[in-house]
Amino acid sequence: MKPGLHPPYGPVVFRDRAAGFAFLTRSTATSDKTVEWEDGRTYPVVDVEISSASHPFYTGTARVLDTAGRVERFERRYGRGSANSGPSNTNSGGSSGNSGSNRAPGAPR
Repeated sequence: MKPGLHPPYGPVVFRDRAAGFAFLTRSTATSDKTVEWEDGRTYPVVDVEISSASHPFYTGTARVLDTAGRVERFERRYGRGSANSGPSNTNSGGSSGNSGSNRAPGAPR
């Protein structure tokens, strides 16, 4: 790497104040605030709003969306593929009124 081009990469503590959780890792993030870590050394600390300790997906408190209701509503609106259950875009007779058209199948009109 060229000297002076990249930001300094070193140990940093990321702290989630909402969950009371902190971890030490290496990063290019910096801060003026410092904290004394478990090993007795002082490291820069970056406060984050959310981490794996407070994110609903990782903690198991995520809300489950009503996907079954959405699927049922979609099927009611657009049908399940039967001939009598909603709008259909298929040509049953093969003639779409464009008998002289040289357009490729599926091409825009």
